[in-house]
Amino acid sequence: MLEARLASATVLKKLLDAIKELVTDCNLEANEDGIGLQAMDNSHVALVTVQLEANEFDSYRCDRNMPLGVNLGSLTKILKCAKDNDVVTIKASDDADSLTLLFESPNSDRIGEYDMKLMDIDQEHLGIPDTQYDATITFSSTEFARICRDLSALGESVKIEVDKQGIRFTADGEIGNGSVLLKHSAGRGAVRAPPASRSRKAAKPKVKKEAKRDPDDEEEGSEPDVANVESDEEDVKPDVQEEEEEKPEVDEDDEDEEEQEDDEAEQPKKRKAGAVAKKETNGRAKKAKDGEDDGEAGVSIILQQSVSLTFSLKYLLNFAKSAPLSKQVTLNMSNEVPLLVAFEFEQGHINYYLAPKIGDD
Repeated sequence: MLEARLASATVLKKLLDAIKELVTDCNLEANEDGIGLQAMDNSHVALVTVQLEANEFDSYRCDRNMPLGVNLGSLTKILKCAKDNDVVTIKASDDADSLTLLFESPNSDRIGEYDMKLMDIDQEHLGIPDTQYDATITFSSTEFARICRDLSALGESVKIEVDKQGIRFTADGEIGNGSVLLKHSAGRGAVRAPPASRSRKAAKPKVKKEAKRDPDDEEEGSEPDVANVESDEEDVKPDVQEEEEEKPEVDEDDEDEEEQEDDEAEQPKKRKAGAVAKKETNGRAKKAKDGEDDGEAGVSIILQQSVSLTFSLKYLLNFAKSAPLSKQVTLNMSNEVPLLVAFEFEQGHINYYLAPKIGDD
């Protein structure tokens, strides 16, 4: 028996939107690790794998391995009956011929139950070997989708080159050509060391100054005349006492009233300064959030050797539909090896493999 409960229908909706045009029919493989999917497109050029981890479900139970043959188009139609914030429960009994989906509203005042007929799909499970890639690039998934969309207006293929300068996407077509270069950056959260001059200033020891000595009053190597110093201090004391006697007496209540008036006068200034500081903080936070939404989180490139491959933009555009699932995308590349496009999200991951074009410059 299978029973899996997800806190939100949004994840399943975005997941199906990402792969439904690439794959039509497939087996959902349910086991103790979670629910997985592996399928190729009709032309056998691209492969997609999906894994929803068992520990990321609100509750998960799977007594044995169960292949569930589904039509992704039909499953998408049923999921449209659920609101984005509905709790989804997927159920299937042993040797079942249908898949049950329960949609519960957060306050449980509405429960929808739908049954979808399962299909008998004879599908071979491919073994994917572990590969050490020559280049691994991680950057904003929104930026990846934008580059694919922009370059698809110029041509059908894109050349992806990775070297010390960064990663470059180039497309040629009848109307012209274009390219986009992304350079390696430390990202928004980089930690910078303090300037060297500031460090030296902080580490500079304090030196206690000595009192100046009059060379006429003492000979070299002689001790200072303590008596003269004491007499000078005695001469100063009466003057200080006289000044203290001349100082007018102030009532303590008057002092308290004056201090209270000063505090009341300063409070509007403090409130104004606090409001300005809060406004600046909120502005910086908003800019940081907008920067993340605009795909300015930085580009990370791990390069073993330069790579140059050409791919079909039609497939990359389909892969980019997974951008709503994850803020970042990772491209793994090696010469003469299929490209791996990986998206990590809260419930699991989705990976795409795409064979490069041969003979295209």
